[in-house]
Amino acid sequence: MIRNFQFNFNDLHIDRNEISELLGFGGEEMPEPFPGYLNEAFSDAARLCEIKGAVYISDQIQFNSNYSEFSVDGKLFDAGKLITRQLRKATSLILFICTAGEGISQKSQALLHGDDPAKGYVYDVLGSVTVETAMDKIQDQLKNEFLSSEIKISNRYSPGYCDWNVKDQHVLFSFFPEKYCGISLNSSALMHPIKSVSGVIGIGKEIKFYKYHCEMCNSSTCIYRRIRSRETSSVKA
Repeated sequence: MIRNFQFNFNDLHIDRNEISELLGFGGEEMPEPFPGYLNEAFSDAARLCEIKGAVYISDQIQFNSNYSEFSVDGKLFDAGKLITRQLRKATSLILFICTAGEGISQKSQALLHGDDPAKGYVYDVLGSVTVETAMDKIQDQLKNEFLSSEIKISNRYSPGYCDWNVKDQHVLFSFFPEKYCGISLNSSALMHPIKSVSGVIGIGKEIKFYKYHCEMCNSSTCIYRRIRSRETSSVKA
């Protein structure tokens, strides 16, 4: 069964200091014109964002003998050992999709490829944080529902990361009706709108959640990974 979620941008209570840090300013005061860009982006986001998500939960799951693949309802995911071993103690799996909507995606791309790429980058970061924060809320809601049964949930894992081939997006999206939540895939398995996420979460009494799992991820472009790397460097120093 599919469960649906929907949020208004203001429901997410996104911290402007987080956006400032992700833009590269750390704890420093943002120089002009970025404070104005950020104010404009937050104001526009309330109008532009159409935040929707959905999950499909199944206990019909299996893992292969060397924990490099798993299946849900008989459909195979070639997720690789890094992710599959994190999920191996799950008794059920959650497949999820979520988007910040077409409006914020189009606005950021128009600015990035237009006359004001700096402003476009602000919108781009805000769009990314919006969809991730929405998924945080969905994940927290699910976690709270399972707590009474002493059941835990894992981190989220997405095709395209940690050696999981992005082509499995097509398998994942087969669990949802076409263009569900307004999200579609192109022939390369990339999502549209751009500010969308998808993936899997494990459920089980022995499953583990890690505060940080950046060391597992091979993405060199993830903005959260760059911040985590700076934090780790500061601690070591």
